[in-house]
Amino acid sequence: MSALALISCAPPQEDAASVHPASTDDAAYFAQGWMAETLPDVAARLKSGELTAEEATAAYIKRIEAVDWAGPELQSVLALNPNALADARALDAKRERGETLGPLHGVPILLKDNIESKDPVATTAGALALKDNITERDSPLVAGLREAGAVILGKTNLSQWANFRSNDSMSGWSALGGQVRNPHMLDRNPCGSSSGSGAAVTASLAAGAVGTETNGSIICPSNANGVVGFKPTVGLISQLYIVPISSSQDTAGPMTKSVTGAAMMLSAMATGEARTDFAAALDAEALNGARVGVLRFAEGSNADIIKLFDAAIADIESAGAEIVEIEDFEPSAENFWVKSRIVLDYEFKATINEYLDDAAPHVLTRSLDELIAFNRENVDVELALFDQSIFEGANEKGGLDDEDYITARDDVQTAAGRDGIDRLLDEYDLDVLVSPSGPVASRIDPINGDVWPNWAGAGYLAAIAGYPHLTVPMGTVHGVPVGVSFMGAKDQDASVLSYGFAYEQRTKHLTEPQYLSSAESRSEIKEAMKRRVR
Repeated sequence: MSALALISCAPPQEDAASVHPASTDDAAYFAQGWMAETLPDVAARLKSGELTAEEATAAYIKRIEAVDWAGPELQSVLALNPNALADARALDAKRERGETLGPLHGVPILLKDNIESKDPVATTAGALALKDNITERDSPLVAGLREAGAVILGKTNLSQWANFRSNDSMSGWSALGGQVRNPHMLDRNPCGSSSGSGAAVTASLAAGAVGTETNGSIICPSNANGVVGFKPTVGLISQLYIVPISSSQDTAGPMTKSVTGAAMMLSAMATGEARTDFAAALDAEALNGARVGVLRFAEGSNADIIKLFDAAIADIESAGAEIVEIEDFEPSAENFWVKSRIVLDYEFKATINEYLDDAAPHVLTRSLDELIAFNRENVDVELALFDQSIFEGANEKGGLDDEDYITARDDVQTAAGRDGIDRLLDEYDLDVLVSPSGPVASRIDPINGDVWPNWAGAGYLAAIAGYPHLTVPMGTVHGVPVGVSFMGAKDQDASVLSYGFAYEQRTKHLTEPQYLSSAESRSEIKEAMKRRVR
């Protein structure tokens, strides 16, 4: 997805018999034992001594080689950290001496490859121009993860330049990493731009991963890959040393198999006065007595999603919440989507020029002008599938003191924030807003680029306002996951996490991926596709 985008009882679980039995080779793809568990489970095994950091790191590396780089070839991990095993051994030694660093001690974590770390691994944004961008510096969020004891396992593939290069892009593709595959159904779009992080987590290639979002790039891949994703309030996590798009909307966030795992990662990644123990603040009874706004205007037209969403609302109500239906909403700003794009174009030009000017010495492209020229010189690699129309359009913009930019920024932020999420919460006296997190993932299409069905969800409001947004699995449609979103006001990150946690604890819709080649690997679809008259 581009940066713009991007009942009283539950429905019966899908019959396992509808999926073709795995072959002997396919069975090796399925995570076994502790590797199929959530981040808190892995952390607990490490703490008890049942598992060492070195054993966990080695096992994940072996699984990446077998499932990501071979087997179904998910292509979700772009590079491994050559220091990971040594770092893990050092953490084991610290634990033996009684020097436990924190709740993530020894937990292997993957970083989206637009986030810098001091390891000898380039931060490339998936682009040939940054293949030598080894900066030898940790972004603050990575430093926080290390302080909490995490092992930096490597970097994940992504939609190149966080999907802000072309209006005709294909989510999950980068020139260096190729196309990320959705582990649930390999021909389905993993969504962008944190596609590799989402796919890697659902395939149990790490205990957790870090994604980044400008508009939908944590939430959409978490929805499409069936995991938990959290986009925090902008500013809660420092964006220093992360390849940028937007100074007003960019944020990193955790992607993992459970809300508790996301909260544990967030506690380490947050910076400044906002840093707290988000995991300790989780409350399984948070929905009891809460007023929950149901964004019916954002539920989309897919009958299967609506059925699952109705069941999710019933589960939320059974947890003690008061349900308030909201049927209509339109952004208050005139030409809202045009203006939101204007904001990103201006901010991308300013921030990418600043980032490239400060990139590693071996990086030869030091400005957006030079980057555009580099891509033209390497057209067979960089522009093989789609153009760089967003780069070219952004490069024509002026500076951040231009009145067009200032007006557009103020208008869209007001429409999404004060006149959007804030107004809905205040007008209906609500604690949290819920909607589907996105559509059922469409097929990967290298000819047409991303072709999405009618959209479901209202995550753009949280993205543009800079407010917290959590997605939690709510079920599957013919084996393809979909999530439910919880959104709240600025700085209400702990509350939003708790509402999602309360829902997750009642429902537990996390689904293991089946690595199906296509929808026709499911028997009910294969039968329906057959000719019946001759």
